[in-house]
Amino acid sequence: MLRTSQLLFCLLLGSFSLASIAQDTQQNTPLTQDNIDPSIQSQGSEVLPDESRDQLDLSMFDFSTVPSIEELDEMLPEEIDDLLGLSPSYDIPVAARRSMRRLGLLDQSEGGLPEGSLARQPQALVRAILVGLKGPVLSRWGHILLRRSLVSRMRAPVGMTSVEFAGLRAAALNAMGEYHVARTFLQEIDTTNWDSRVIDAALDAYIATSDLVGLCPLVRLRPRLREDVQWEMLSAICNSFAGEVVLGARQLDSLLQAEATAEIDILLAQRLSGAAGVGRRAVKLEWTGVDSLSPWRFALANALGEEIPENLLANIAPYYERISATSPMLAVEKRAQGADRAAAEGIMSSQAIIDLYSQIYSHELPNGGPVDTAALLREAYTGQTIETRLSSLQRIWGDDPKTRYGRYVLTSHASALLSPSPSLLGSADDLLISMLSSGFDNDAESWASIVQPGGKAWALIALSRNDRSVSISQNEISLYLEKDDSLDRRSSAYLLAGLAGLRRISEEDFQKLVLDLNFDLTRESAWSQAISQAAQVSNAALVSLLVGLGMQGESWAEMTPRHIYFIVRSLADVGLDAEARMIAAEALARA
Repeated sequence: MLRTSQLLFCLLLGSFSLASIAQDTQQNTPLTQDNIDPSIQSQGSEVLPDESRDQLDLSMFDFSTVPSIEELDEMLPEEIDDLLGLSPSYDIPVAARRSMRRLGLLDQSEGGLPEGSLARQPQALVRAILVGLKGPVLSRWGHILLRRSLVSRMRAPVGMTSVEFAGLRAAALNAMGEYHVARTFLQEIDTTNWDSRVIDAALDAYIATSDLVGLCPLVRLRPRLREDVQWEMLSAICNSFAGEVVLGARQLDSLLQAEATAEIDILLAQRLSGAAGVGRRAVKLEWTGVDSLSPWRFALANALGEEIPENLLANIAPYYERISATSPMLAVEKRAQGADRAAAEGIMSSQAIIDLYSQIYSHELPNGGPVDTAALLREAYTGQTIETRLSSLQRIWGDDPKTRYGRYVLTSHASALLSPSPSLLGSADDLLISMLSSGFDNDAESWASIVQPGGKAWALIALSRNDRSVSISQNEISLYLEKDDSLDRRSSAYLLAGLAGLRRISEEDFQKLVLDLNFDLTRESAWSQAISQAAQVSNAALVSLLVGLGMQGESWAEMTPRHIYFIVRSLADVGLDAEARMIAAEALARA
């Protein structure tokens, strides 16, 4: 009997011959009843062959491109499919293919921005802004606004393809730590439409969310897309989950023997590949000698439920904190390690972080760390006295500046439940910061009648209250300036920038106070001119993207009062008044 490779060899020869016969037939005169030689006609439908015809001359063909039987034995199935022209170009029926006209997760009716917001904007400007979104956003409220803008269902600017527009947005979502959102966004696009930019963004998003198998539709459809080791490991994993377990195991064994990458990476891939079921084999993981984490290792370990050594988790980078907080496969106490950062940055909502600590409280876990915090949070809601509830809140807030704002978000609902009282004035600043971190502006405004003018609590209410008719006098601001003990009176500069941006002080008072502070809040730059022009034409989407561009960084010290002035003013001018007020209040709170 012929081997499979021999049959394939014959099939290849046949395919080359048939192709040339078809080409030869197309060049000849079509056969009709009029030009058939009567001598070869017969009765009925049978036509006898003419033995006098010349046999097909194959000397014109170059068979050097046809693989040998030995080469066929070494080829992968997808390579043979490519050779035979059997590789599918599309894996979705025509009726099920989705339009690329407008892409996004939020329609305007669902709170998204208008679909034509960027369609008429210069493509070079939109591209430059999206390419420039390369990191986290300093402001929690700025992050929330930018995420909403990036996932709104919009058309691409004229001159920019929809797939490029999608790739730039997905990459920006990844850069700000929104990997789950980026993955969901990319799932709205048929994989056949993905270009290299979209594929790179998809790899980052799927690896960060530990969803390696989620990439299989792309990997199986376009197996020769990349040549890197990571793609080969993905190909092996996907082959195993497609039922080709032996092939997947052989691919990973080859990589291991060739020492193509660190051994732990391939061992983790083998463990995941074996999870496909059939042909499962034992894989012993050895973390000895591994001195660092990588996104690939972290993703595979999480997907497998594999414990990562504690020495690798000590002082982990912010990347791992962000994805840990939102990884449902991790134990709740491990998710809590990154929850403070994720909440402070806007990745986690206040409700999400409260739910996380509620789960921690409901689990029977050893005391200490997040378990103690969960117990304090419960006490902040259910304490018998106001003093008990306030004490619990204060202990949750703590003194660590790295986690404090995230703790404000965690306690925002409990803080809003405390009614204004003179006995709480000593903690009014913290309570109001906590409320406003989640947008409880009405609850914050209820304190207006008891807080003292010129204090931080008064300033927070002045910035956040939802009443355009309220104006602030120069004397009230001067009183705040006198009490301000921040470095270079930076806190006062944020207050003035926010009030001026919201137009709650007169132009005359603004100019006088700017001179007193010695801060130049109105100095123009290319960025400030762009955001001001976008506000003048009432383009909320473009303003939102420019807000995100102007608020990138790792530390609030990088945010200047001048940026806050232009951001707040532009947002207020395009009707995003709530976002403007919350950003102004947040700037003062985090000064």
